[in-house]
Amino acid sequence: MARLRLFGPAREAAGTSSVTLAGRSVEEVIAAAEERFGQAFSRVVESSNIWVNGEAAEPGTQVSERDEVAVIPPVS
Repeated sequence: MARLRLFGPAREAAGTSSVTLAGRSVEEVIAAAEERFGQAFSRVVESSNIWVNGEAAEPGTQVSERDEVAVIPPVS
């Protein structure tokens, strides 16, 4: 499980700013969030940046219960 932090449109689509979800990788955590929050959330994630503990992350990045995965909207 990892803590998922949501900002801007991701927070609005999910209706929360933070949730703990199961997953051993960024990809698994995001998939769990998409299942929980639905299609509107999935659309936001497509154009967002994903960070783990303050650093840009790839889908295969491994996470643990002490990690924080953040969905950050694109910045102009």
